[in-house]
Amino acid sequence: MYYIVGGLIAFILSLSLGMCIIPMLRRLKFGQEIREIGPAWHASKAGTPTMGGIIFIAASAASLIITCVWGLIAGKNSGGSVDLLIVVLLSLAFGVIGFIDDYIKVVKKRNLGLTAVQKFGFQFIAALIFATFVALFSDAGTVIDLPFTKTDINLSWLYIPFIIFVMLGTVNSVNLTDGLDGLAATVTFVVMLFYVLTSIKLGNSAMALFAAVLAGALAGFLFYNHKPAKVFMGDTGSLFLGGAVCGLAIILGQPITLLIVGLIYVIETLSVIMQVTSYKLTGKRIFKMSPIHHHFEMCGWGEVKIVCVFSLITLALCAVMYFFG
Repeated sequence: MYYIVGGLIAFILSLSLGMCIIPMLRRLKFGQEIREIGPAWHASKAGTPTMGGIIFIAASAASLIITCVWGLIAGKNSGGSVDLLIVVLLSLAFGVIGFIDDYIKVVKKRNLGLTAVQKFGFQFIAALIFATFVALFSDAGTVIDLPFTKTDINLSWLYIPFIIFVMLGTVNSVNLTDGLDGLAATVTFVVMLFYVLTSIKLGNSAMALFAAVLAGALAGFLFYNHKPAKVFMGDTGSLFLGGAVCGLAIILGQPITLLIVGLIYVIETLSVIMQVTSYKLTGKRIFKMSPIHHHFEMCGWGEVKIVCVFSLITLALCAVMYFFG
């Protein structure tokens, strides 16, 4: 009941904020510029308000505050407040990086936003601080679970560099997934539901609440983000979601499971790496366009079909991980 209430509050707030924030973004002319290297038919999306991630970020934050206060009054909180705080701060840190990137694109009219070095540098600092804090002060420590086994391993001094690698890879993979109307939001909604159930199974009520709240906020956001999208989440939203996914997996001691429940994120990134590598080495492309969701578009798949298929794959993998992992 506790998690359901948090999710419902976030859903209602997200729907409500969308009605206020989207018109404001339009008035400010915070429209998305469409890069020429993308599919030609995406040109019609030019001018669609971006930075919409503010909607579900604000809804999640407000819902967490309301639900936690209610939990304190009702005596329902059962620890994990420190872990919850650091995961929220991590997600917000990546969201701020995304916001800066979006601001440069939209206001400064530099379509590429932050330089690669700047973006990587900020992300590395955030990941380093989080990994160090978890290793030294969190209950999670430096122990991680191996999926489909009953084995835990203590990474000791390797933990921090490993976690930084996982975080940077995951956050940017989620960012790459945000290329179609509703794709990143829908896939991540499914992943959040998985973490609600997994957190409950592991007895971590704080992480269950965070995942439930974000799932509810994303459900509300999808009302505006499904095709044809009335708003895009921008890097503000996608980097925030990447940080949230990482934070949940790491605090639960399950960073390796991201390879399974987040396989769509992984495939999106691998498709770009494979495409660039092949073109540089052979002058030939493996895919018609990368990331891979654009390849399927070029093959004649509609955006809705791609979103549904990718989300169903994620749902199946989450079910396998929950029941057998």
